[in-house]
Amino acid sequence: MVQDEFSRIGRRLFSEHLVGGNFGNMSIHDSGDSFLITRSGSYLDDPGELVRVPLFGDVPPEASSEWKVHRVVYQQTRHKAIVHAHPPYAVAASLVLDEIIPLDSEGKMFCPTIPVAVGEPGSMDLAEDVADCLALTGLCIARG
Repeated sequence: MVQDEFSRIGRRLFSEHLVGGNFGNMSIHDSGDSFLITRSGSYLDDPGELVRVPLFGDVPPEASSEWKVHRVVYQQTRHKAIVHAHPPYAVAASLVLDEIIPLDSEGKMFCPTIPVAVGEPGSMDLAEDVADCLALTGLCIARG
């Protein structure tokens, strides 16, 4: 069931051009001491078998390279799922802005400001900053 839902969401992200190729990843915190995440290098429109990662301890080598971000978010927040996409305009805006302020009325209503997290991909610095942003707003974009 989770696998089917990941595939459905991944296909939608791909069809809306929010991810391309094997960029992006997804996870779900479905148990108290672990979470499921997409495999490193997998395509989100067909993610294949998911990888179970413990909240503490050794991480299987096939887990997404961004497993640190997912793990820290689940350790430090109440979030239960993460979708990491690469919307091209949001990525471009993140290169020059420290926060993104939506201009449309729906955006202003649901997310008046979107913080930009900083840190090298796969780093603990990025993981901590993303978790801090998500604890405050429920969404963020990583710079670049």
